[in-house]
Amino acid sequence: MDDAQLLRYSRHILLDEIGIDGQQRLLASHALVVGAGGLGSPAALYLASAGVGRLTLVDDDRVDLTNLQRQIAHTTARVGQPKVESARAAVAAINPDAQVRALAQRVEGDGLDALVREAGVVLDCSDNFETRHAINAACVRTRVPLVAGAAIRFDGQISVYDPRDPTCPCYACVFPPDAAFDEVACATLGVFAPLVGIIGAMQAAEALKLLAGVGSSLAGRLQMLDARSMQWSEMRLVRQPACPVCSQRNA
Repeated sequence: MDDAQLLRYSRHILLDEIGIDGQQRLLASHALVVGAGGLGSPAALYLASAGVGRLTLVDDDRVDLTNLQRQIAHTTARVGQPKVESARAAVAAINPDAQVRALAQRVEGDGLDALVREAGVVLDCSDNFETRHAINAACVRTRVPLVAGAAIRFDGQISVYDPRDPTCPCYACVFPPDAAFDEVACATLGVFAPLVGIIGAMQAAEALKLLAGVGSSLAGRLQMLDARSMQWSEMRLVRQPACPVCSQRNA
């Protein structure tokens, strides 16, 4: 690290749990963020400000006026721009040293696997079950840890699914792909603006801990927030032996 980096990251370096070695691990790391909206905005900004060296942002949507109530990486002046380009500009304003690859597209199949394989951690900041399951399956195949968050109305949730641990469940163990979950969207049900900031910031925190090798993650625990009362609840998660996604990962 040069003198400017030592100054920029000094408050991390002062932490015994991170220090010089942990900060260097962050600088050498690569995070994949799928979704540059309500969750992806704070997640990407905190990852960049904390010193993650490379970020890949994936989102095929454009900034809309209705996004600005909660998607803090975007501005009124950037309405109509691809969200990943807007988020890249926001990241550059905070930390110009962060290398950002902006992919204004929907990725799936081999392309998704390739992106996940390059990363040290994946943050699922998407807004639909199909994408969440595709990301989870790619993480299981490539053995890359996944930090998954969700928020709608006043309800948020977050967990870590780490396929490197043979005892850890995957996303499909908790939310089976064939379950009849109703798709819900902010456009129809709304979302409390700070809620996505809370969950997105927590996703960044879990990702930073994984990349720096600090503390213990949320693997095996699902935390849920009711923002009406600001009360958290936690559910212990177990791996399902018959899970269609991860049951064969150690075979």
